[in-house]
Amino acid sequence: MSSPTPPSPPAARFRSTVPRGITTRRASSLMVPFLPGAEPGVDPRRASAHNHYAHIAQPCVVDLVDYSATRASFRRLTNRELVGLLQDPRPREPWTRVRWINVAGVSWDVVSALALRYDIHPLAVEDILHQHGTVRSKADYYPSHLFLRVLCHKLSSEHDALDALSAADELLPPLDSIGPIEEEASEHEDQTDGRQTALGTAAVQAERKKKNAQERLLVHELKKKDRVNVRVQPMCIMLFRDGTVISISQDSNVDFLEPIAERLRLPDTGLRQTADPSLLVQSLLDLIVDQALEIADEYQGRLFEIEHTVLIRPSMKTVRSLHVLQGDLIGLHRTLEPVKTMVYGLRVYDADRAAAAAPATPLGYMSRQAKIYLAEVHDHMEHTLMSLDMFSEVSENLINYTFNMVSYQMNDAMRKLTLITIIVLPLTFLSGYFGMNFQGMWTTHDPTVSDFLYWEIALPVLAFVVPLFVMPDLRRMVHQIRKGLALRRMQKGLLRR
Repeated sequence: MSSPTPPSPPAARFRSTVPRGITTRRASSLMVPFLPGAEPGVDPRRASAHNHYAHIAQPCVVDLVDYSATRASFRRLTNRELVGLLQDPRPREPWTRVRWINVAGVSWDVVSALALRYDIHPLAVEDILHQHGTVRSKADYYPSHLFLRVLCHKLSSEHDALDALSAADELLPPLDSIGPIEEEASEHEDQTDGRQTALGTAAVQAERKKKNAQERLLVHELKKKDRVNVRVQPMCIMLFRDGTVISISQDSNVDFLEPIAERLRLPDTGLRQTADPSLLVQSLLDLIVDQALEIADEYQGRLFEIEHTVLIRPSMKTVRSLHVLQGDLIGLHRTLEPVKTMVYGLRVYDADRAAAAAPATPLGYMSRQAKIYLAEVHDHMEHTLMSLDMFSEVSENLINYTFNMVSYQMNDAMRKLTLITIIVLPLTFLSGYFGMNFQGMWTTHDPTVSDFLYWEIALPVLAFVVPLFVMPDLRRMVHQIRKGLALRRMQKGLLRR
């Protein structure tokens, strides 16, 4: 029999308890923003913010562009280089009128450094870190800057579309970090019930999000043959009073904004000549709207293909394609409508909202020239939304047309079967009558009567019954023949003239 384990000394128990207590405390802080009633905003100056968002780390592609009407410089930085540059207290070059920092990727070290250097509002930092494809495009005015969150829509391959489905889950804490912490918390009697409840609620929420992600992947797999692959990702744009523009997107591919960089390299473009930071923001919005126009054109081409198939041979397979297409059009309209509202607000209410956010500086963020170009962006967005509405209505009409044609084809088949029955029914009746074997029936016992008697009775009956039921079709056929002859005479008359 083994001897009982001697009790450990108090110092050893303390050393073994403290790490687990610290781990449990970190776990509870990780779950705070996902619970109702959590404090809004993310302040990088707080230690709890670092504990919660330190897991968001990835190598970002940072493009730093300084330009004026006469000069321009382009640099590509890493995360560490950008953080070091932001921590440098020296001001930028005197000739620089606009500084554009484009960050491709979301990482806590980069976001926190930008927030500390440019005094980004905690609510804006929270919007940057909690980006997912279901958010709304919006414009928020803060005392030190303008914050825009815009959903970017662009055509993508099937692989990119699958990556976009899981983009919302990439910024969440990993699921495997919840189980062990919860087990360790349950081993200690000094843990409060509230903390255990928070951990349990976080685990349930994480499991529910995992299940929803699996369902989305399954639905995407079922629809992938009938849909247009569109990747939707938010982009955050911040405009500061000192001429700094910061754009942050999840996608590490910087090719999306390459047209803007090409315009900045040319000295004779409007962006370079004016050196207006608000015009740079307008150019970014215009690029996003132009991508939406390309998506609308792609949907139009897909709709033309389906319409061609419906007009030639309608089937239930085309109804499936139209159903998927119509659902995507409705979802696309829902995500693009706030962009139009946001652009309209920048044009009309910019000065009022800026004055409300910072009464000491009543001027708005958008210049007069930027508002002029924003009018064109608004028109393009309105044209895109009207096109999507039209495509949705056309797809609904094609679905109704397909159902009507399928019903007509079935009715026509039943009509043909009815016609055959009408023709055969008198013959069946007569054959059954002459086939009776009653005694004294002269048609069967008289040797002088042959089978011609059957046809002598059947043919006159058919001559009376068939025209009676086929008369509407005969009239319709005669009418079509007359119309065809009249059309030919008209065409010959036009050729003679």
